[in-house]
Formats: sequence, structure tokens, C-alpha cells
Amino acid sequence: MQRFVIVTGGSTGIGRQLVKRFCEGGDRVAFSYLGAAEPAETLVAELSGSALALTADVGEGTAVERFFDAACEWAGAAPDVLVNNAGVQTWAGLLDLSEADWNRVIRTNLTGAFLNTKAAAARMAAAMRPGAIVNIGSGCNKIAFPKLVDYTASKGGVEQFTKVAAVELGPKGIRVNCVAPGAIATERTFEEAPDYGETWGKVTPLGRVGTPDDVAEAVLFLASDAARFITGQTLWVDGGLFSRPVWPYDE
Repeated sequence: MQRFVIVTGGSTGIGRQLVKRFCEGGDRVAFSYLGAAEPAETLVAELSGSALALTADVGEGTAVERFFDAACEWAGAAPDVLVNNAGVQTWAGLLDLSEADWNRVIRTNLTGAFLNTKAAAARMAAAMRPGAIVNIGSGCNKIAFPKLVDYTASKGGVEQFTKVAAVELGPKGIRVNCVAPGAIATERTFEEAPDYGETWGKVTPLGRVGTPDDVAEAVLFLASDAARFITGQTLWVDGGLFSRPVWPYDE
């Protein structure tokens, strides 16, 4: 059965792969983006009419409602699946982090998940159809990363938001889960650190960094009927990275 899927932040990185995989599976996908239009337009052209790209600020309520109205009009239906993928991060220690950066990260990552979940769930409930929502978390859900205080706070909040949303929306037939990636090779991570793959691969038990498709596989599972009795959970897609303790002894 063809589903209508919404992905936030779908033009690059993990979001781009999510859009592609859902479309390749026969679904229609509307995705939001903010910034350069070219990557979004290129992706839509590549997917030959099964995807719609709309610019939207995920952290602003009015913009989110406009996005959902336009996306649902295009699809002629309420969404079956929402993936809250849009996110930003900054690099600064606690004492150096500006209020503006803190607000921008929390607004995008945490408020964005809240606003888009609210918009999707309201439409799912009004259509009286079951739905699945998957929030993209991070290793920061579990571990405090240095110089990522705002990002860590936002992703920890996403995990707790996932749980409370699952409890509240479960009676409406809407499942809410979280996928928490570890070290994932994307254009952004390699721009930030050219040796990213080698550096993080050495400390990941499976011996490599992940790919956007590794994350997409987990999202596709949680969005599918195979996960019909799973809600309120976090699935770690990290190659064992965040199960590995700090261990001061030689192996």
C-alpha cells in the first residue's frame, strides 16, 4: 500500500537518504528544507514526481502548519508517517556558548520535533488512521559530548519527548519511536573532519562508521507494520559505539 510520508530536513545527509528510500519503496514523500534550494530541487527531479520539496522553518509554528497544509493538499491525504530529521548543531563550550546559538539549536531540534509531531498527529487523528512517527536522536541522548551542550540538551529532550508522545498518542493508534545514530559518514561530517571515518571507525566495535542508509534501514523498520507493537523506544544505530565503556585497562 502506498503511504504518504513527511520528512523534515530532507534535502541533504540522512534526510536525503530517507526521502530516497521511502520513494524507492513506493511511497509519496513531502519534505521540508531550509536554505539552498538546489539540493532539494535536484532530489525531486531524481525521484520523478513521487516527492515534493517545500521550504519551511521547522521551529516556527505558523510555517509548520503552512507546510503541512500544502503537503497534505499535494498528497490528498493525511500523513501516514512523519520523520523528524531536521537538526542543527554548534561547537562551543558551556561558558562560551551564546544565547542565540542555544536558542537556535533548541528551537530547531526540540521545538521542531514538537511542532511537526503535533501537526502530523492532529491530521492522523482527524483522519482516524494509524500512524508512525520516528524522531532522529543522537548518541547525545545517552552521553554528554564536550562542546555540544545545546545539541546534547536538545537530543536528550527528543528522547524524553518521544516517550511522552508515545504514551499520549498511543490511544489514537499513533506510534512514536526514536532512532539514535552514532558516527555517521555524511558530507557534513567529512567537511568538519576529513579523517572522520578513520577516527571514529577505530573506536566503534563494528570497526567502521555508519552510513545514511544504515540509519534509513532502522527508520523504515520503525515506520513499517513489522514494528506495529513497538512505541516509545529508542533504537541505537551506532555499531556498538555508545555501549562501549570508558575502560582504563589495556586489552
